[in-house]
Amino acid sequence: MLPAYSAQAQDASTPTLLETILVTATRTKRPISSIPGSVQVIEGEELAEQLKLTSDPATVISKLVPGFSVANQTISGASETFRGRGVLVLVDGVPRNTPLRDVSRTLSLIDLSKVERIEVVNGASSLYGSGATGGTINFITRRDASEKPTVAIETKVKAFTANPGTSAAPELSISATQKVGKFDYLFSASGQRTRRTYDGDGRELPSDAMLGQGGGDRADFGNLYARLGYEDESRRFEVSGELVRMEQNPDWFTNFQATPAVPDYTAPYTGRSIAENSKHFNARYTDSAFALGSLEVKGFYSDMQKRFPFTRFDTLVNNQVYYSGNPANPQADFAQTTLYSKRAGITATVETALDVLREGSTLTWGADFVHDDTSQRLENGWDVISPMTQNSIAGFAQLEVPVTERLQVQGGVRYERYFLNIEDFRRPAIYYINRPYPAIDVLGGSFDYDNWTFNLGGTFELSPGLQLFGGFPQGFSLTDIGGFTRRAGANSSSELCDAYGNLACPGAGAPDYTVSYADIAPDPQVVNNYEIGIRGNGAAYGGSLSAFLSTSDKGVNYDIASNRVSQQKENIWGVEATAWWSLTSNFTVGGIIGYIEGRYDKDGDGHIDSWLPNNRIASPVHGTVYGTYVFDNGLNLRGEVQFFSGRDKITTAPEIKGAALVNVLASYKLGKGDLSIGIENLFDTTYMNPTASATRNNVVNGFGRTVSLGYKVTF
Repeated sequence: MLPAYSAQAQDASTPTLLETILVTATRTKRPISSIPGSVQVIEGEELAEQLKLTSDPATVISKLVPGFSVANQTISGASETFRGRGVLVLVDGVPRNTPLRDVSRTLSLIDLSKVERIEVVNGASSLYGSGATGGTINFITRRDASEKPTVAIETKVKAFTANPGTSAAPELSISATQKVGKFDYLFSASGQRTRRTYDGDGRELPSDAMLGQGGGDRADFGNLYARLGYEDESRRFEVSGELVRMEQNPDWFTNFQATPAVPDYTAPYTGRSIAENSKHFNARYTDSAFALGSLEVKGFYSDMQKRFPFTRFDTLVNNQVYYSGNPANPQADFAQTTLYSKRAGITATVETALDVLREGSTLTWGADFVHDDTSQRLENGWDVISPMTQNSIAGFAQLEVPVTERLQVQGGVRYERYFLNIEDFRRPAIYYINRPYPAIDVLGGSFDYDNWTFNLGGTFELSPGLQLFGGFPQGFSLTDIGGFTRRAGANSSSELCDAYGNLACPGAGAPDYTVSYADIAPDPQVVNNYEIGIRGNGAAYGGSLSAFLSTSDKGVNYDIASNRVSQQKENIWGVEATAWWSLTSNFTVGGIIGYIEGRYDKDGDGHIDSWLPNNRIASPVHGTVYGTYVFDNGLNLRGEVQFFSGRDKITTAPEIKGAALVNVLASYKLGKGDLSIGIENLFDTTYMNPTASATRNNVVNGFGRTVSLGYKVTF
């Protein structure tokens, strides 16, 4: 995190440090120094610099946030974890995840051109409801409207040096913002086309290297965003809408048994395109002069459609498919799925001063309501998960008390109750490993459950700008209910025997071809996070160091070999550090580094005795070291070394190999704009992408050298 400087600074050598304000960790505006946990802010200037190298949010975050895993370089977020667990993605405080069917295509669809800053909370949290077991990432849209209209146009082309002609990929974004009297607006539009991708050896990378997730090539992206606001003294009201489109058209299936995975040029892709068609609408009202303090009310509605790749049956890699009726070619030609998820909700947050308790004390409290409607269907219209709806209501309260001038403590509680309705459905016939299994009936029902989560922490100011912090927050997550019903009858050996009787298990009795959701329902996951650390900021330096332990009795693991999801007791621990130092007014160096490892109770005997799989923790150590130099003539240079370790804990999977990559960037003020050239993987290193490789236990190479040429003009 780079420093924020006052415009009133007398000269470049004597900057005035401004306290960074963050909203994500508390749902209200708070200085970072008051938050008893690890938090980071990727500010607009730093974000703009990264955008000259890459438009992928996961790549940006993985380079600048030590707790986030190495990006897998695709449209999917599969195996991208935060401290080895799930991540909650927000845009202006509104969630973008699909909790009833936990698919991973979320981060890649965030358009960074309209983002002012990214706020990151490392570790578990329940303030925004289900999902943040490992961390929270909140994308804050631009708020820079002025009375004079401001238009920004940015164009870029990116290509792999292995074959620029077939890989050259254009990008374009346009935005306009203005304040007119009491009204203000922001409009943003962006488009991007990706073409072929290559590794460091010049080999073309496959379109679906992670089996059913979608790749990063041959795709068109489009994003339209508009926001209109009205502000009158203490009150503000705004509405916004966003349309997200994506379509990927692979040419070839993937050979997953090759090392590394490569396109299968003997097998043209036969499915429909991979696609995204989603709409998001938000409304927000704030009143800083509310009778009980400061009020914020948000309403939101999301309609998301996500179509996934068509995949082929493979006895080693893809051993459970929807059955065609022909054992010689068991994969049904209609076996391509689309997820339909609709979410609507309203949240209310009030910040009330409690000086009667102690001067400076505040109580943040409120309530949330969310409605979810989720289904997933094959191309012929058959359901592949139980159609389901859920209503959740929650109340929360967070008390913050300055005990002394240096010591501040806070604690809070959240209570959430869920009302889940699972519809009956017939799970289609499957071909599993080496034989077909008939369709089965999944019996649904109505279920309700509740959950309490707590947090407690404090900060102590050792000296101005230097704080100790420590805390105990809990996070909560629903456990991919749709995924369990999709595999109904095959989630476990006992479930297979129960549904199919002696057809699958000799001596198990006659099959009844029926499974009740009540018998296979996963348990919600509660994560306990313990953390202690130190952070400090000065005018010319800053950094943080923290250690954490997170525990869960119901951790969620996906077993690649068996295509099953299970829950076990687990512990994850780690250390994270960030630092930056302005050596001169022109020269800044910095970096991040994170270490993470974890174990779990693999056999369910009550003892934590096995290493977590690679799809949870692919690279225990990763980080970035950088340096920037700003010349007086407007030339700006940046160099980065991005590094990550290997992992050999899992003997049944390919060993993850570490690597170090060098990225460079140069930008220059030219006319009214900014001309930039960036090179990622400068030395064209051939390396194994740890996160992508961990998704399906096969080697997936990372991107080779790419060159980006861009120009941004603002007028």
